[in-house]
Amino acid sequence: MVVQHILISIVTPCYNEEGNVDELHRRIAAQMATFPQYDYEHIYVDNASTDGTVAAIRRLASADSRVKAIVNNRNFGIIRSSNHGLLQARGDAVINMASDMQEPPELIGEFIRKWEQGWKVVVGVKPESHETAPMFALRRLYYATVGRIADVTLIPHYTGFGLYDREVIESFRRIDDPYPYFRGLIADMGYSHAEVPYTQPMRKRGITKNNFYSLYDMAMLGITSHSKVPLRLATIAGFALSAVSLLIAFAYLVLKLIQWDQMSFGLAPILIGFFFFASVQLFFIGLLGEYILQIHTQVQRRPLVIERERINFNPPIDGRHT
Repeated sequence: MVVQHILISIVTPCYNEEGNVDELHRRIAAQMATFPQYDYEHIYVDNASTDGTVAAIRRLASADSRVKAIVNNRNFGIIRSSNHGLLQARGDAVINMASDMQEPPELIGEFIRKWEQGWKVVVGVKPESHETAPMFALRRLYYATVGRIADVTLIPHYTGFGLYDREVIESFRRIDDPYPYFRGLIADMGYSHAEVPYTQPMRKRGITKNNFYSLYDMAMLGITSHSKVPLRLATIAGFALSAVSLLIAFAYLVLKLIQWDQMSFGLAPILIGFFFFASVQLFFIGLLGEYILQIHTQVQRRPLVIERERINFNPPIDGRHT
């Protein structure tokens, strides 16, 4: 009789993390050594790094068959790359974490213990962080704003770092979203979850790959994927501003009739009103464009990534790599 061992998959997306992949492997291996009853695989998903990241992963993979890698043709972005890695994992539980050492591998043990208690979703939340105060304050504001307007109850201070049961991953696969906002989908799927708080440390090696555009992209994806409030707000604002404009026009007409010679409107209020209404229109047109862009992405149905090669994936994972 063949005994089927339980497999834990650990997925770590990376891009130009040459200085971190070795320590990440060592710390993950140390955590998994405390759970000898489980097999595990560690899957690096490389977004076409331009430094020595892939070479470092090859060295690790040649020494440890549990280390695997997917190397993308180009940089497809953290959203697509990370979610592709989750779908390629074959474990009974899948752990998703960044490779920049700002999501501590030491939480793996706590994740697994929560999973053993029956939780299908175990997430790491960071109520505190050693990042710069303005950035952390901005993140707090974003989480609070999105949490208020979202159609579902989102998990605050959660970035996708966590453990997901195979049932959750298969539900995610069936959604088949070409550009998924994973942390929002976890809330949307409705699985009960356990939270493990941690303090995010400062990055020790390398520089962050999240520039303003990538952060903006993730922020807008979270809003447009899980809230209709901005569009409804645009409609309400249109009605409200129209009513205000009508009242101001009526009030001006009355004052002009009462004080014909003394009442002088002047050019400045006209210009201020013009630029105010123009800026409001441009803001909501841009917001509408974000929703249209989201629809455009869905209609295109492009694959999450195109792979250049796989390392240590032999034999194939039951067709799941297609």
